Parts: sequence; C-alpha cells; structure tokens
Amino acid sequence: MSGNDYVKYVTEEFVRYMNLSKEEKHKRKKQKIKQPQQNKWFGILPTAMKMLFNRNK
Repeated sequence: MSGNDYVKYVTEEFVRYMNLSKEEKHKRKKQKIKQPQQNKWFGILPTAMKMLFNRNK
C-alpha cells in the first residue's frame, strides 16, 4: 500500500465518520467492548499467568 493509497483510505474513512448522525456515533461508542483494566495496563501476561495457576490447582 503506497502512501497515496493510505491517505486516500484515511480521508474516505474520516468523511464517512463525519457523515454519521450523532445517534449513530453514540450507538457505535456504546457497542465497543471494554477490556479489563488488568489487560489495559499490563497486557495479557497477568491473565495468562492467572490461567496457568488456576489450571495447576
């Protein structure tokens, strides 16, 4: 993907988003799945370790 294609894609997505109504933007925002704080701050490693320890018990 060349630089020109990338700029074209980003511009199209931006225009598409700006054309959405306020309600559609709000609906999109609510649909986002929140990730656990543990994953947000420390990545997936603590979850993997937790699963490992629970499996060994």
